[in-house]
Amino acid sequence: MNILFINGSPNRDGNTAALAARFLQGHTYETLNLTDYRINVYGQDLPGDQFSEVLEKVRAADFIVIGSPLYWHNICGAVRNLLDRFYGPVEAGSLHGQIAFLFQGAAPEKWMLEAGEYTMRRFADLYGLTYLGMVTSVREADVLAAKIG
Repeated sequence: MNILFINGSPNRDGNTAALAARFLQGHTYETLNLTDYRINVYGQDLPGDQFSEVLEKVRAADFIVIGSPLYWHNICGAVRNLLDRFYGPVEAGSLHGQIAFLFQGAAPEKWMLEAGEYTMRRFADLYGLTYLGMVTSVREADVLAAKIG
């Protein structure tokens, strides 16, 4: 199985990456740190855009794990920007496989987590991915990890 972890955190070895390592322990996976890529915002056509490189990796993956720290009460900007860029170049229902969402932060409120999960569930549904769920803690990582496959 080809597993891709998309890390939206600017801290490549921070809490988001640690939660992914716990969730994916025992599996081989590729980490794509969004801070290593230039992804223009939706509507921009500027030189050096690397969205197509990221999209190629997403299309090749059987299982996608998107990780985001909780910033300003929601998904971090790097992940939000990536999701925005799918609109247009990616046809509805054209992706395959499973997706999970890792969303962690310091004492998030319930409504913040609900908003993040709503976004990821809608993203998965729109593009044809099977949404396994959201992980916000080590305990949840261990439980959801049993569904990988």
